[in-house]
Amino acid sequence: PGAEQCRDSMALRNLAIAHTDAPRYLLAHEVGAVLAMLPDLQRRFLVATLWNTGARINEALALTPADFELDGQRPFVALRTLKQRRRGKGRPRAGEAVKRLVPLLDPQYAQLAREYLATVKLAKSAPIWAVTDQTVRNWLKEAEGGLRGRGVHLVVPLTPHVFRHSFAMHLLLCGNLHIKRLQAYLGHRSLKSPECYTAVLALDAAASEIGLSFSVPIEGNPLLSR
Repeated sequence: PGAEQCRDSMALRNLAIAHTDAPRYLLAHEVGAVLAMLPDLQRRFLVATLWNTGARINEALALTPADFELDGQRPFVALRTLKQRRRGKGRPRAGEAVKRLVPLLDPQYAQLAREYLATVKLAKSAPIWAVTDQTVRNWLKEAEGGLRGRGVHLVVPLTPHVFRHSFAMHLLLCGNLHIKRLQAYLGHRSLKSPECYTAVLALDAAASEIGLSFSVPIEGNPLLSR
């Protein structure tokens, strides 16, 4: 996006988080700046995965190479919550979710996943990132410090969960994704959960309607000229 579009997007986001209960999220160019501050491919691939899939941090850290389907025309990743991973074997109960499939919409990310998994050569069932939640938080804290050293101050504190919100808002604002499909991607059981993002959508719609006139002139009004 151009500089003017970035400024408009930032103004919309800052307005939303200042005056509504909208989740804190980053814009694409801010995520790009964070990725640039990560010193190695392992860290960049993890944060890029959070950003491209909307995974919770415990879901991302549980990913194995077998969870990625990268060879077809529509690559995707299979995510499971902690509860789903602990359910054990056997047939799931009626209506019980065992995993959710999230399409990998960005071809560049899918190629990054192919290259990374080919490079590290892990067993199919081995965790891709053998680190803790706190380690990831430390990585993000270091990236935040690197940005501050360059004079860049994010208005949204960096946490793993911020990338989940950023994924959701990027799909809604830039991909025009229906909120029901977003619900499936995020793994929410109720539609009420993703509805937290609609405050920003209302502001975005209002911004595109600025200049719409509600003034009705008296002179020339056909009802008054009889």
